[in-house]
Amino acid sequence: MSSDPTDSAPQRLSASQEHRFRYYDFVMAGFVTILLLSNLIGASKPSYVTLPGGTEWSFGAGVLFFPVSYIIGDVLTEVYGYARARRVIWTGFAALLFMAFMAWVVVALPPAEGWDGQEAYEKVFGNTWRIVAASMIAFWAGEFANSYVLARMKVWTQGRHLWMRTIGSTVVGQGLDSVIFYPLAFYGIAGWPPELLWQVVLSQWLIKTTWEAVLTPVTYAVVGWLKRREGVDIYDETTDFSPFARSGD
Repeated sequence: MSSDPTDSAPQRLSASQEHRFRYYDFVMAGFVTILLLSNLIGASKPSYVTLPGGTEWSFGAGVLFFPVSYIIGDVLTEVYGYARARRVIWTGFAALLFMAFMAWVVVALPPAEGWDGQEAYEKVFGNTWRIVAASMIAFWAGEFANSYVLARMKVWTQGRHLWMRTIGSTVVGQGLDSVIFYPLAFYGIAGWPPELLWQVVLSQWLIKTTWEAVLTPVTYAVVGWLKRREGVDIYDETTDFSPFARSGD
């Protein structure tokens, strides 16, 4: 019995070469789903863990899920190249914007007489436009920085040391995301004193980077499987890295 040709060794391609992909749309859907859920479920809730000695260390609850979008972003850039990752980032950006608009419309609608859930609904879904704007800016800057660093490092290292590229790009991307989002969204707001704010920024950065390191074996497995199934290994040697370039460039 002949082997599946998609399981053969991946062919090295430049980002500008055409190729038909089997799983790109599924990876895009996973990225956008995780992105929306992580912003919807826990972006504005600070939580804490109790350290030895009784000290409480605060962190943003969204950190439990949001880093998965960066891991998928790493997979996208590593397997499909920066240009196709750029297309996914803009798709996620548009999805976030539409989600924010839908939440604003639904919260603004007058509740039916006798329904007593409006206050709770507003607390969960009624994010201010300041938080929405902070989330959008932080996502945009962090994801593009993450993808850019990983793509550049892949060319520099000639495809070696995937762990170094994924963790290094996450340090930069997640650092930007955390240092942009929390100060823009919560600085000066009651309940967010400066010491708590910067503690959350630092903990977000550390936890997200740790997530990336812990899940490195999973990233290796997914990247290897996708490269074999897609039959390609893309290098961004001539790519236009502008976030505003056409998706196919």
